[in-house]
Amino acid sequence: MFEHVGRPQFATFFRCCANMLTDDGVMLLHTIGRIGTPGTTDAFTRKYIFPGGYIPALSETVAASEKYRLIASDVEMLRLHYARTLRAWYANCEANRERIEAMFDARFYRMWTFYLAGATAAFEHGGMCNYQIQYCRDRRALPLTRRYVGEAEGALRGRWGNLSGRVS
Repeated sequence: MFEHVGRPQFATFFRCCANMLTDDGVMLLHTIGRIGTPGTTDAFTRKYIFPGGYIPALSETVAASEKYRLIASDVEMLRLHYARTLRAWYANCEANRERIEAMFDARFYRMWTFYLAGATAAFEHGGMCNYQIQYCRDRRALPLTRRYVGEAEGALRGRWGNLSGRVS
């Protein structure tokens, strides 16, 4: 949710992360991100969806964190995943239009579905994606490969069963 931090607060954010992360600690930063170079967040999103927020490029996020000696030990770009999420949210909004308009109003419903449709297009065809950046202080704090992620997932599935079902 780093996109809600806003560019003017990057230094404060990463300073706090660095102060809280132990020498053998690991953190994961998840954010909506801009593919390519830094830019500006469109006026509609800035005013109605993420007031005070900013959609960062990977380059500026990593550069801001490096000042605090945080090591970007792994980066994953979630290319189309969020577009699928946005499509599901849009379908849920359509299915619950009357309830949403009763809770808020028709203008809110139109504004929100407009955002969801536009964001879906930006994540499918435009310059938006999600990034997950894994940070550490000590390069020895993590295994050499991502294999441990699958192993941990397998252990959790064994303990809790298949977690991929819908949550209601």
